[in-house]
Amino acid sequence: MSAPYDNTEPDTFHLILSYIRLSSVSDAEYDKLMKKVPKGKLITTDTLRKTIAKKHNVDICCPLTAGIFVNIVSWASYQRNNDITPYWRTLKSDGELNIKYPEAIELQKRLLEEEGHTIITKGSKNIKYYVKDYENSLID
Repeated sequence: MSAPYDNTEPDTFHLILSYIRLSSVSDAEYDKLMKKVPKGKLITTDTLRKTIAKKHNVDICCPLTAGIFVNIVSWASYQRNNDITPYWRTLKSDGELNIKYPEAIELQKRLLEEEGHTIITKGSKNIKYYVKDYENSLID
């Protein structure tokens, strides 16, 4: 019979985690940052995560919870009549529109075009939508 798992030696995953300071904050913090993006400007989820990580003096913010919180913010704003968060200005890290936002791509596409952005498509079967030259409109 073999010996049970010897957990005295940490595995690679746990070694990596021991060196990373990770932060996960509430959706309210994402909402606050997303509200600061002015008309005509854009921000990416990666930039949101990096901003929050820097504020809390940690290495990274969890990308999974960041995505969840950004979606919570978008849906909450969509259902309000006042205190709107301009969630449509928050793009995925490569300038892609977020299909999980209210009304899928169509509403985000329309709102961004109304603010002067050009939306392009990539792909032939799995079509994705992007803001053309989004880097030029990123918030400082």
